[in-house]
Amino acid sequence: MIKLFQAKHNSERDAFAIPKSVQRSIPIKRVYKDGIFQVSGRFSKTWRFFDVNYKVASPEKQMELFMAYCTFLNALPVNATAKITLFNRRLNQKEFAHTLLMSFNGDGLDQFRVEYNDILSDKAADSNNLIQEKYITISTEAKNVEEAKAFFNRVGTDLTTSLSRMDSAIREISLSERLRLFHDFFRPGEEQEYHFDLTKTMQRGHGFLDAIAPDSLLFQKDHYEMGDCFGRTLFLRDYASFIRDDMITELMDYPRNMMLSIDIVPIGMDDAIKMVDKVIMSVDSDANRWQQRQNSNNNFTANLPYQMEQMQKVGKEYMDDLTERDQRMMFGVVTLTHLADSLEQLDQDTESLLSRTRGCEFATLKYQQEDALNTVLPYGLRRIDAVRTLTTESTAVLMPFKSQEIQDKGGIYYGINAVSHNLIICNRGNLLNGNGFILGVSGSGKSMAAKQEFTSLALSTDHDLIVVDPEREYGPLVRALGGEVITISASSAENCYINALD
Repeated sequence: MIKLFQAKHNSERDAFAIPKSVQRSIPIKRVYKDGIFQVSGRFSKTWRFFDVNYKVASPEKQMELFMAYCTFLNALPVNATAKITLFNRRLNQKEFAHTLLMSFNGDGLDQFRVEYNDILSDKAADSNNLIQEKYITISTEAKNVEEAKAFFNRVGTDLTTSLSRMDSAIREISLSERLRLFHDFFRPGEEQEYHFDLTKTMQRGHGFLDAIAPDSLLFQKDHYEMGDCFGRTLFLRDYASFIRDDMITELMDYPRNMMLSIDIVPIGMDDAIKMVDKVIMSVDSDANRWQQRQNSNNNFTANLPYQMEQMQKVGKEYMDDLTERDQRMMFGVVTLTHLADSLEQLDQDTESLLSRTRGCEFATLKYQQEDALNTVLPYGLRRIDAVRTLTTESTAVLMPFKSQEIQDKGGIYYGINAVSHNLIICNRGNLLNGNGFILGVSGSGKSMAAKQEFTSLALSTDHDLIVVDPEREYGPLVRALGGEVITISASSAENCYINALD
């Protein structure tokens, strides 16, 4: 266990302590080396999972992914709370430069690397400098951290197995990465300044809040002020009768710093059946009393009111879902928080987001912004009572998957993702089979694509590149990159030729 004490002065942050109001608003009590947080008597742990190509898949593949996601939801532990979080954050320029931009070697080719890096930076700016990350946070009550660790180890194995059926990967994040998640939210615009060294922090007597907390956090009636920006938290108050599976991803396409969380509380099958059976018996009792009143008035042919008939029908269908269709009962709540530079911009963004809800009713939480913010952030808490009783399939409709991103460290630029509009940076050396073909009709840019990949590899790697060029179109490029051109013909100056009889 690591218990870090708050320092009175912090030389790294303008020599002042975190305000006590901010400390009270961040419910983290203790942090542990393996990324476990103790929050309000509960223990929580966060994993990062990666997207799959759901939106561009065929209807058959989408159905297959949907059913696999239902299986994943059914596998969530009953004695815990799950929180699926989608986080739009600004691109960390230091991370971008370190992982995606070319480094200079001083070999006379740095002028080309400068141009390449400028192109990547311009393309990244066109995508609003935002990237989307997906996390799942599991929280549970435990007697001590050792018991919580054993529980999270089992859960991590189950999550990995379930998501692998969707061709999605999941990764346990470290303590520093989890703190970075809160830092990037609490300090928009300072993403590249994050630094947390556990050993140095303990030696200096500083607290982990120094690394993540904003300079100020003030909650108002329907919004909050965080540093120099403004924020507002919304919640899903009422569901539409029909919800499309792209509602969540369409909301998160809005180009702002924002975070959306789906809290899921699985209910045990025995408890769920008892609850539904109790509701069915209550509706039947109301129907019997209504019928008795009609009989006492000699109205023996009266039919049940439509609303009462529908309640009976829905109750029986719900029971069939639980007992025959492998569905589970879940309590769910959806919360969303977004940030803006001014209150006017915040109001405009709220209106724009509400227009993307596809018939569902989102509402602003009044006088509950602090509890709502602690609910939407991946602490593992649920502080607002706005749950809705759902089945597995109705929960799975809140689909968090959209399009797989490819941004490999040490990779080269291939283009723009047509769905997310983010950069495609691929390192084919990481693949099981890195071979490739460039196919297309005449004039579609096959040669240009090949030259672009050839140039990128020559500038960023020390690979041996060999070009067989019957059309003699690569010579100027090879010479510019410091390569050697060998002409093979019967009349070549190098006297290089191929004897067909060999």
